[in-house]
Amino acid sequence: MAHLFCNFLLIWPLLLMPCFSLRLPSNAVGLSRIKHRSKRDDDTIAFLAVGDWGRNGNFNQSIVAAQMGYIGKKLGIDFVVSTGDNFYDDGLKGEGDRAFKTSFSNIYTAKSLRKPWYSVLGNHDYQGNVEAQLSPALKKLDKRWNCKRNFILEAGPADIFFVDTTPFVQKYFDNPKKQVFDWRNVLPRERYMSSTLTNLNVSLENSKAPWKIVVGHHTIRSIGYHGDTQEMIDHFLPILEAHKVDMYINGHDHCLQHLSNERGSMQFLTSGGGSKAWKNKIHYGLHNDSMHFYHDGQGFLSLEISRDKAKLEFYDVFGRPLHRLTLEKGNKKKLLV
Repeated sequence: MAHLFCNFLLIWPLLLMPCFSLRLPSNAVGLSRIKHRSKRDDDTIAFLAVGDWGRNGNFNQSIVAAQMGYIGKKLGIDFVVSTGDNFYDDGLKGEGDRAFKTSFSNIYTAKSLRKPWYSVLGNHDYQGNVEAQLSPALKKLDKRWNCKRNFILEAGPADIFFVDTTPFVQKYFDNPKKQVFDWRNVLPRERYMSSTLTNLNVSLENSKAPWKIVVGHHTIRSIGYHGDTQEMIDHFLPILEAHKVDMYINGHDHCLQHLSNERGSMQFLTSGGGSKAWKNKIHYGLHNDSMHFYHDGQGFLSLEISRDKAKLEFYDVFGRPLHRLTLEKGNKKKLLV
């Protein structure tokens, strides 16, 4: 009963958001910011999104990485987004863990991928030394690496909001599998969750970017192995809907998929096919009306974004295009699949 009461205290203001403006605390400051300047004259950006990848090149990670290099060169990408579970199975042991080199630096070697990587943490990252993965020392080993718990990437016409979703998922605290999680700087949990949600809300409210994109590890809507994440629906979805977020990009399910939100025009995009995939468990019949595409296999996602249009494409492990969509801004938002 106490647990339910605490959750109610966390989410009750969010339930009012579709109808009322949420009154923000006077000390709310929003998320930390990183500025990425586009090299193009028209201020457009291009990037790749991949998740659930760090397996020392195994389970086709190296093959996916090679195809990312080809597509990255073709599009002239500005950066790469990682949707979490960056190092399996138990994150990094420390700043000197060889896995950083054998699962990242030595794998994504194409010239087109020698660009900044902006990463969120996944649940497997929390089973290692989280502070090591967040440490500036890793950037000295590979200058591409950028990983924080929660932050904004200002990139041309888009503000991309990276959020730390693992502390919101109750089963990791119930922990029936007796896994070891690194909860340093997360506990007390309720305070961390409240701060994360408040800062996200402040940052979305203050954003003037034409495109608002949120990146987190866990699914909101999915027909894949893990399915929907109820805590994401309870805590994050009302905020994203209230601020008319255009896209939510996640990993966690080791697949590629595209769904539309049942309310508004937000798109749910899963890019969790960076290495081991093929769970062969699909929730058929779930979200039939909003489902556009599902691939139970490895691959990645590309995005090209200008002020009035976003072109997205999913690729499989061999670099073959599987699914394309175009989002248009203007008086009426359009989804062209």
